[in-house]
Amino acid sequence: MRLASRRRAWLVTRLAVIVLLVAGGLVVDLVSAAAIRPAYAHAYLTESSPVDTQVLDRPPAEVRLRFNEAVSLGRRAIQLLDVTGKNVAIGAPDHADGKANTARAALPAGLAEGTYVVAWRVTSADSHVVSGAFSFSVGRPSSLAVTVDQDADPAVPVIDAVGRALAFLGVALALGGALFVVVLWPAGRADRRGRRIVWSGLAVLTMGTVLVLLVQGPYAEGTSLAGMFDPALLNATLTTRLGQALLARLALILALGTAFWIAVRAKAPAAPPAPPASAAPGSGGIGRRVVVPGLAVAGAAALVLTWTLADHAQTGIQTWLAVPATSLHLLAMALWLGGLITLAACVVLPAGRREPVRAVSLEPVLPRFSLLAQICFAVIAVTGLYLAWRQVGTWGALGGTDFGRLLLGKLAAVLALLALAAGARRFVQRRGRELLDAAPAAALRRLRRSVAGEAVLGVAVVSITAVLVNTAPARASYAPPVHSTVPVPAAAANTAGAPPGLRGGSVEVRIEPARPGRNLVDIYVNGGDGSLVAVPEVSGTLESQDRTVPALPVKVAAAEPGHYVANSMAIPYPGDWVLRLDIRVTDFDETPVRVPFTAR
Repeated sequence: MRLASRRRAWLVTRLAVIVLLVAGGLVVDLVSAAAIRPAYAHAYLTESSPVDTQVLDRPPAEVRLRFNEAVSLGRRAIQLLDVTGKNVAIGAPDHADGKANTARAALPAGLAEGTYVVAWRVTSADSHVVSGAFSFSVGRPSSLAVTVDQDADPAVPVIDAVGRALAFLGVALALGGALFVVVLWPAGRADRRGRRIVWSGLAVLTMGTVLVLLVQGPYAEGTSLAGMFDPALLNATLTTRLGQALLARLALILALGTAFWIAVRAKAPAAPPAPPASAAPGSGGIGRRVVVPGLAVAGAAALVLTWTLADHAQTGIQTWLAVPATSLHLLAMALWLGGLITLAACVVLPAGRREPVRAVSLEPVLPRFSLLAQICFAVIAVTGLYLAWRQVGTWGALGGTDFGRLLLGKLAAVLALLALAAGARRFVQRRGRELLDAAPAAALRRLRRSVAGEAVLGVAVVSITAVLVNTAPARASYAPPVHSTVPVPAAAANTAGAPPGLRGGSVEVRIEPARPGRNLVDIYVNGGDGSLVAVPEVSGTLESQDRTVPALPVKVAAAEPGHYVANSMAIPYPGDWVLRLDIRVTDFDETPVRVPFTAR
């Protein structure tokens, strides 16, 4: 019987190795894909044809959109709407000239005169969906009565965030709980509660992964939750980097579950008997001592990569450093939080009413976990600081973007958590390694409250992280307002009939938010003494610095003497632009003032 049991364990081990190799192949494919397809966080539009607000003499043959990185296209990647909001039939969106960063769609011949809206929705390289819209006119502009709604069903992003949060919590319970039960806690393998936590973690991880896999289709397509079970959308998801990462994760869950089952399936006696002579060499003991731990370590590393190779880590700057840093950050979080929850549930907290003080000996579990937590916190702090700098970039982006504000909330939770952890560590150091079990009941109650508080804050950190990974990084989304001052040319100020206050004056321009889309422009004509100077007229045009886009008119109106406003200057896409202001200083003379700026 013992020989048959060993052979079954060896067969299961080999099966787990095969599953791990298959999952590893998918992960390697993700690594190679990330290496040959550089990206820069959430995709953004860098060029369009036609450009926003352009007026054309004749209908265009197609719409082209060029992005800063490769994008995935769904059935609704490009839509054309008329002034009433009705969809105009166009060609199926595809990649132009084989370029993964350029989308195109053929337009019908003979578009009627008037204004049209192009709405687009694509999936960027970090698996997140970006969308936008712009307008163009044929012949002459017409008034628009359409509101473009590019958002999916409001429930879709909520379900996606829940799935990601469950996956984060599951990986913590699975990896951290397994390390705690198998390594840190000598009696853990025989404790049903510890095993249940690990199995629950694997189940929650599977549930969250499947949820994200199913919801990605309607999220990318902008449809309702009913699209979760659309085979076409699921198939489209499986062709993306995120879909491949989720498949690899499911395979790794199976492999790691098998490894954990092998590790805890038998309660090893204190002095295990020698294997029978007929046992196959290495079939049981070596498999459990060498193959299973090696399988678990490799599987845990590959499991973490299924996040970091399909999310923010493999986009933006320094991906060669960001991927390992993010992987270590996630792994340290998982080992600490999963171990903490297992510690609280199985060791520190009482098991029931019959054990009001403590259920299991605190020695040697608490000192060992305290050391692990210290190492994990050091890794989390170092990698967290680097990743925060990489994703935020500037101090202004911390308070000026959703990503920055979420990061500040996460930091506050982590600091509170560190305060509780420091108290628990002082408890261990003060008691030493000899008489932890002799600690007064009141001290143990304080320890329990501290550990429970740490677990609650840890879950809060995981929840914020799940929202963060679905939020555009601050470095990419932050656009500080433009504030520029240009002197009035001396020749214009000295022109006969020009307002006398212009001598030594300047033109002050403020552009908010200096991002693609509609912007507010405030223009102040200041005299040499700093007072506002009224001029007959100010008009403007928006020009691209490389002259690839035709000049776009900017409608300027007087707000008060010396203060002029453009309420809706349309910036087609990020990049370097020039706002040219033609300032009329007399009824017949005007002078150009050029204000260069960068839209992000």
